Amino acid sequence: MLSVLTPLLLLLNGLAAGVLFGTQLGGFPYLASLPADRYVHAHAFFGQRYDPAMPICLIGTVVCDVVLALRAEEAAAQGLFGLAAVLAAATAAISVAKNVPVNRWMRTLDPDHLPADFATRDPRHEWGAWNRRRSWLTVAALAVNCVALGVLL
Repeated sequence: MLSVLTPLLLLLNGLAAGVLFGTQLGGFPYLASLPADRYVHAHAFFGQRYDPAMPICLIGTVVCDVVLALRAEEAAAQGLFGLAAVLAAATAAISVAKNVPVNRWMRTLDPDHLPADFATRDPRHEWGAWNRRRSWLTVAALAVNCVALGVLL
């Protein structure tokens, strides 16, 4: 079972970390630089593509980490997989509580007819801060998973 779960874990966690790290390098700085109407349009474009994949990657990471924490024979690996599961679960929790509601609201907006109070409700600053947190958590989970796998080798 470990020979199947460990590559799957690295794939899922690596994809999630890569996407979120990429948002820090270019995706969010680009979105933050746009005028409001173009931001709403671009946010909807990105959201349609990432939203279906990211939950699969994050939930899959948590599940694989929990199973590996329970199945690994080395105590150090168990603890590390457990820690990585907590980090990935925290990422998922932030996504559900902070980022997904903004994404849903953004999908309801018409870029050509933004609400009059959009400037005061513009979610970029807060969304960006939470996205940064979940990016670091996911990258940390990947680093911890790599160390855990090193213990197994």
